[in-house]
Amino acid sequence: MSGLLGARTCSSPGEVSDLKSPLGTKLRKPLTEARFQQLFGGAEQEQELLAEPRWSRLCRLWKRPAQACSGPGVWRLLLARLPPLRWLPHYRWRAWLLGDTVAGVTVGIVHVPQGMAFALLTSVPPVFGLYTSFFPVLIYTLLGTGRHLSTGTFAILSLMTGSAVERLVPEPLAGNLSGIEREQLDAQRVGAAAALAFGSGALMLGMFVLQLGVLSTFLSEPVVKALTSGAALHVLVSQLPSLLGLSLPRQIGCFALFKTLAAVLTALPRSSPAELTISALSLALLIPVKELNVRFRDRLPTPIPGEIVMVLLASVLCFTSSLDTRYNVQIVGLLPGGFPQPLLPNLADLPRILDDSLPIALVTFAVSASLASIYADKYSYTIDSNQELLAHGASNLISSLFSCFPNSATLATTSLLVDAGGNTQLAGLFSCIVVLSVMLWLGPFFYYLPKAVLACINISSMRQMFFQMQELPQLWRISRMDFAVWMVTWVAAVTLSVDLGLAIGVIFSMMTVVCRTQRVQCVALGLAEGTELYRPLRESHKLLQVPGLRILSYPTPLYFGTRGQFRRNLEWHLGLKRQAAEPVRVVVLDCSGVTFADAAGAKEVVQLASRCRDAGIHLLLAQCNASLLGTLTQAGLLDRVTPEQLFVSVQDAAAHALERLELTGPKTCTVWV
Repeated sequence: MSGLLGARTCSSPGEVSDLKSPLGTKLRKPLTEARFQQLFGGAEQEQELLAEPRWSRLCRLWKRPAQACSGPGVWRLLLARLPPLRWLPHYRWRAWLLGDTVAGVTVGIVHVPQGMAFALLTSVPPVFGLYTSFFPVLIYTLLGTGRHLSTGTFAILSLMTGSAVERLVPEPLAGNLSGIEREQLDAQRVGAAAALAFGSGALMLGMFVLQLGVLSTFLSEPVVKALTSGAALHVLVSQLPSLLGLSLPRQIGCFALFKTLAAVLTALPRSSPAELTISALSLALLIPVKELNVRFRDRLPTPIPGEIVMVLLASVLCFTSSLDTRYNVQIVGLLPGGFPQPLLPNLADLPRILDDSLPIALVTFAVSASLASIYADKYSYTIDSNQELLAHGASNLISSLFSCFPNSATLATTSLLVDAGGNTQLAGLFSCIVVLSVMLWLGPFFYYLPKAVLACINISSMRQMFFQMQELPQLWRISRMDFAVWMVTWVAAVTLSVDLGLAIGVIFSMMTVVCRTQRVQCVALGLAEGTELYRPLRESHKLLQVPGLRILSYPTPLYFGTRGQFRRNLEWHLGLKRQAAEPVRVVVLDCSGVTFADAAGAKEVVQLASRCRDAGIHLLLAQCNASLLGTLTQAGLLDRVTPEQLFVSVQDAAAHALERLELTGPKTCTVWV
């Protein structure tokens, strides 16, 4: 930065102080924006592009697709859209293969019971959870950029999908469906879930075409964490009927959590002692195993697969004790072997499911992008948010043809994959092999698996989401505003629904940003003696001011929402509506914090220039970025001020102001470098 030389300043009226120059400084004349462009250029190329005929620019744009169709263009496109072509040639087989194999097999083992559990949460038969744990994982392995990301069934999406499926295909009020009627109902619900996956996938692919990966920045971390924590509570409450052996219709819509609690409490005397015992024993095994895996993750060679152990034990117990016939314990039943028949979802349902597909697509992208970013930062590589849109969009759309429901990256299996030593997307291939073996050959072994065990797996998988609330005290200390965003999103998600919680959280988060820009005050700057630094006067009483000169900084964008605050601040500092104790002759407006201005904000600056001219105040603008300067010029600023009033820095503008105030001599004005 630069400063002033030989300026006499006073910290209060009547008090004069001689300013000392920093040691080892060089001197130069103050630079205006026009003079800077003459000396250093930087705009010639842009001016040439603007001067280029429009038809020439259109021709260049039309040539791009033709260039992409050439041999090198096709190869660049394949490298961009098929990440394995980039990382597979550099794969370190000896160092990474064992870790990817162990991690993939471990995650695949967890995918089997977890997929079946989340299928019940989606209101479809368990086998479709296996399909959703296979096809999307395979597709993401080919298209995804997250090396440590594990995709598949996700409890939050399963809950959102299940609520939509229950609303679209409600169970008949009469109940007591026959076997054929139950199969027809399940088929309709599977079709609705697949249509939701198709719709959300199509929306994400549309976002990819429009290059809207930047939208992930609008889903802040407090919103995502509060949403997942609130949804985890919904998952817990929705699984209570299965834990207790109660056959209750799922509550949907606003206040569904409280309606479900009321229904469970009312039906509590009818709970099944056998299923309650199975649930208690399952949770008594699963929760300690989860805790052991977390506490001793560095000592264990691979995490303990508590879910698969619990599934095997419960299946053997139910088979040997005939719990399904003696105590009417609900079991999974026969899992069809082989692949599902490809089937296009009913496109006639798409208009009905659009309002459900949009929040599902947003949650899918938000959770997946945030997870991928966390591990990319941890292991020093980058992800492409737009490519992630393509990967998850294709995963949902293509897998919907095989009767899969919406899927995304998952918190639990991603953490498990990293802890087990996964290094690349190749781990997903080994995970698919495990799930495929269950689909083709091992499905009959899960016939006697009690559904209560799957409900316990659903609950235990929410552990990480519940523990996110431990971060609230730290969030309160760091940012009260982010704490408010967290709480508003969580309360909305819990009391209303996950969909509305997402919408309210995003809107409230954006409102806090707008409110913070409107609360910013214009800051008066003073010079630290012996330096070239200008700092806010409120930071120190030792900063120096020059009589008749005001140096003001406005550190926020200037748009329609802040123009009124900007006008009031400038009127107060310059005395435009009141008689100031000390008349202002020159004002320097530091625009370094004004990142952009809209039409209303630009007009406000032009009006300020007119009012300053009428009041006899010389207005100088400093450090305007190119975009801001272009907007102000288009609004007519140069009709009110001359180019000699636009400076490259606050120090240059202040030096010119002191020359105008005749404090640095009649002819010479210099700036420290």
